[in-house]
Parts: sequence; structure tokens; C-alpha cells
Amino acid sequence: MWVLVLFDLPTETKADKKRYTKFRKDLIEGGFTMFQFSIYLRHCSSRENADVHVKRVKKSLPVHGHVGILCITDKQFGMMELFSNQKEEKLPDIPQQLELF
Repeated sequence: MWVLVLFDLPTETKADKKRYTKFRKDLIEGGFTMFQFSIYLRHCSSRENADVHVKRVKKSLPVHGHVGILCITDKQFGMMELFSNQKEEKLPDIPQQLELF
């Protein structure tokens, strides 16, 4: 499961920039990596684990701006096509899931 956080936050005032920076820092500390400038993603081993991270993001939501949280499966993520400068790019590696016997 992948959790994507998409956001558009104001950065007009000093206070806005501080809130933007704190939100971004909280995402990084929560294990999210930047996919694009305002899109961060994190791989989770299960839906339950994804729910934990979604709740954590909701706790750090800034007062102003727009934030979207999207959960997709590994299969859906694997069907994404990425392009940079009209050239196809490779998707990020999917972390191996720990298996217990």
C-alpha cells in the first residue's frame, strides 16, 4: 500500500512559510519522501499501517491550504507511467515486505 499526500499551501507571509516548512518537515520525519514538489509518498506494509500514517498526517494539517491524502495498492502504483522531458522514467523501487512463517 502507498500513501500519497498532495498539498497546496500558502507561502505569502512569514507565518505561512513557517507552517509550510513544519508540515513538510513532519512528513519527512514520518517516513515520507518527495515524489514531486507538493507530493510526498510513503510505502506501508498493510492497510492498517497506512491508516496509522494517515492519522499522523491529519494531526499535523496546517490551518490554511489544501491537503489531499490518497491510498493506493502496490499494483495500482506499479501501473503508473512517469515521464521527464518526454522520456519515460523508472518507478521507484517497491520495498520488500517482511514475511513471517
